[in-house]
Amino acid sequence: MKTDLHPRYQNTTLGAEAETILRSCVHCGFCNATCPTYQELSDERDGPRGRIYLIKQILETDQATARTELHLDRCLTCRACEATCPSGVEYGRLLDIGRGVIATKTKRKLRERCFRWCLKQVLPRRTLMVWLVRLARWLQPLMPAALQRKIPAGQKPGVLPVKQHSRRMLLLQGCVQAAATPNTNAAARRVLDRLGITLLEIREVGCCGAVGYHLADHGDGKYWMRRNIDAWWPLVEQGVEAIVVAASGCGAMLQDYGRIFRDDPNYAEKAAGISHLIKDLSCVIGAENLHGLALDTSKKLAVHCPCSLQHAMGEVESLEKLLKRAGFDLARVAEKHLCCGSAGTYSLLQPTMSQTLLDRKVQALTQDTPDLIVTANIGCQLHLASGTEVPVLHWIELLDQTSH
Repeated sequence: MKTDLHPRYQNTTLGAEAETILRSCVHCGFCNATCPTYQELSDERDGPRGRIYLIKQILETDQATARTELHLDRCLTCRACEATCPSGVEYGRLLDIGRGVIATKTKRKLRERCFRWCLKQVLPRRTLMVWLVRLARWLQPLMPAALQRKIPAGQKPGVLPVKQHSRRMLLLQGCVQAAATPNTNAAARRVLDRLGITLLEIREVGCCGAVGYHLADHGDGKYWMRRNIDAWWPLVEQGVEAIVVAASGCGAMLQDYGRIFRDDPNYAEKAAGISHLIKDLSCVIGAENLHGLALDTSKKLAVHCPCSLQHAMGEVESLEKLLKRAGFDLARVAEKHLCCGSAGTYSLLQPTMSQTLLDRKVQALTQDTPDLIVTANIGCQLHLASGTEVPVLHWIELLDQTSH
């Protein structure tokens, strides 16, 4: 793709990176075949190829409109297009660049600005999220039925292991997951304890940075990233084996720390070291001997592999392979590559499209009458649970429940 960047972006790190990505696109359109929003809207501007042209236009003219902003907003950042692209276009990174630039060129309506500010202030703060989730459960009977379904049921994390093993890994506690489904991390600690691995949680570690970063506030995202790097680094230097993530949306962001800070003299080396250690929980347990878990595999499972796990982290089959090896009966699932519509804050910012994609995904997951739906990301878990009567769990809870 021929480019002619505006002087503002010439000879800059951002401009050079964007230009390299733009020039790798050959306009083939294969990406549109796997793009959820293009499939629903059939609008070139709501597919990856069209959005690439829009970002190119922004960088060449140094101008943007609210209409352009809308088409970029509608992108789920599911990155299914990257898995399809024969030229290896780093679309996700280009979208981050485009959203960051357009945020300086347009001014959203006051209501939108306030809502996005609230998301950045509330979601990353674990303690605040805990209290808000409790309040939502208390008010749940007074809410409309559609909203009631979005409130997660209360959980008790149960007894945590106290034994210390020679093998040690760090665990991302997270923000939304820790507040809405605290049993996920607790189950991960119990299961890995039975496998001879101690999971360590550092209280100072919080949001992975994805909330702010993907809302085009890169400064806010980097603030949380630096906090995590600083909190983890002493134990990284002591030789922890890995940093385990039970929410693949966070895992995708954490794996990107090295690239985001590669030009930062104070954090480049540390960020690269953190990214190198990131492992999804399915990959960690998938590498272990499961015979000692004594699993009850009587339930038929429909597996939802989150976009962040299969497209961003590149673990297309790790979860299904693990569950098959454990002996579970897996239901047939259509359109495995398509997003469920959660996509972080997308379900809150683009509720109509999000609901359309949810309905489509639920139909695909339930066509073979599963007993349970399992997934590997908190956002997907809560979103799917709001659209089906079939119970939705994080898969690690299933291993924990059946291994007693």
